[in-house]
Amino acid sequence: MPWKITGHELQIERFRKASRCGRLASTFLFVGPAGIGKRTFAEQLAGALLCQRSTADTLDACGNCTACQLVAAGSHPDLYLIAKPIDKSMLPLELLIGDREHRMKSGLCYQMSLKPRMGQKKVAILDDADHLNAEGANALLKLLEEPPPGSVIVLISTHASRQLPTIRSRAQLVRFQPLTNQQLAQLIQDQGFAESAHQALAMARAGRGSIERSRQLCDEETQALRGALHDALVQEHWRAQDLVETVTSYVDAAGKDAPPRRQRLKNAIDFVVEFYRDQLHIACGCAVINQETRDEEIVPAGLSDFEYARCIDHSLRAFGHVDANANLPTLTEWWLNELSTAARPPRGA
Repeated sequence: MPWKITGHELQIERFRKASRCGRLASTFLFVGPAGIGKRTFAEQLAGALLCQRSTADTLDACGNCTACQLVAAGSHPDLYLIAKPIDKSMLPLELLIGDREHRMKSGLCYQMSLKPRMGQKKVAILDDADHLNAEGANALLKLLEEPPPGSVIVLISTHASRQLPTIRSRAQLVRFQPLTNQQLAQLIQDQGFAESAHQALAMARAGRGSIERSRQLCDEETQALRGALHDALVQEHWRAQDLVETVTSYVDAAGKDAPPRRQRLKNAIDFVVEFYRDQLHIACGCAVINQETRDEEIVPAGLSDFEYARCIDHSLRAFGHVDANANLPTLTEWWLNELSTAARPPRGA
């Protein structure tokens, strides 16, 4: 059964070639923006590796054997998938080495040390590898230093720099690129997230190559926030407190649960990064990303390259604090006040 994934044909051929040559590594680090199909690719790779009828020449899952059916059902005994729980800011150490009462007697590292129950291979997929803490990374490093025979381990990350150098040095890097607007629009339609081709393309434009981002940003409330932020930031004089109130109202509308509130603040920060990134592209004389498919005209905000870069830097720092469980109202006020200062530094100093 051919792979069912869009936009990553080069990566599929790379794995097939490595398999045919008998040079398939034991550990891979998948890097690329969130929501572009890295996890789906890892799951299909696992299916091809565990399939009872797959060969090294083709590396295709048949889709019919017992192994393929178990992979599809998420119950294959030699496939381990762990990810950060939605209510946690970091990947719990217990998922890697077990809880205090069962240290190294459960968890991913223990399971991978056992012999395969079916066939000759075991596959582990570690989603959200960006959220490993120091203890988790060190525990994982021990597994990567001496991977069990027949094991394949896939770490999924947004950027290689977010992993320890010792982990990067033991993993084969596989880069994934964002999907094109046309590819993303087709996926959005196929998965039923849009009612028309026009709506799917609009969502794809907002998603910048990521179906996850497209889904997060498709509602009217989120798009209204994007417009409000862009309209305010292009003005020469804007009040930080006004934007604090706008962003806080948007975050509060998510309810009391922390995960959706954090995601909404991330959306706001992402919109600001998008705005200043586009401004920096214009100031440097470069083409704006997806400029040919934008509905709105980008109006220059009149800052210097350095000031745009400072605004982006403050926003990226704030984005990181969201994942670190910072108090959201305090973080919002700090971020927008810092942004206001960066965008309007003292003149003549």
